[in-house]
Amino acid sequence: MVVRRRKKSRKLRGRTRTMGWGRIGQHRKSGSRGGFGLVGFHKHRWTWTVKYAPNWFGKHGFTQPPSIVAEVRGINVGELNEIAHEMIDKGVAVKEDGRIVVNVASLGYNKVLGKGRVDLPLKVYTVSITESARKKIEEAGGEVVVIGGEEE
Repeated sequence: MVVRRRKKSRKLRGRTRTMGWGRIGQHRKSGSRGGFGLVGFHKHRWTWTVKYAPNWFGKHGFTQPPSIVAEVRGINVGELNEIAHEMIDKGVAVKEDGRIVVNVASLGYNKVLGKGRVDLPLKVYTVSITESARKKIEEAGGEVVVIGGEEE
């Protein structure tokens, strides 16, 4: 294969004028290769589109309107475990039967997630909870109460 060391520009500039391609402008600009970039996929490059990118055009799937998608505001069990004593001091949580009772929904969260460690017995009121979070709370001697929602 020949190494091209002399030609620096993709546009054929210089004093030779035609660079061996006949009349002025032949093989010079983007017209010789059908346009810049993604030009012509609906026109002269349609066969390429059909063969190599059949799903290039059109809409695929759907997007639900944001008004009907419930926003998940989650808190991890490890975080609840860390701030449990602070919540008791502030009066957000109470201690009952040796358990720290926390209403997560009143704190502005609608889901309890399972990241982190739990070593305190927590009684958690929540709208929804993951299976791993429920398991960690119950293994630490706690309890989960789902209020007006569904589990996942």
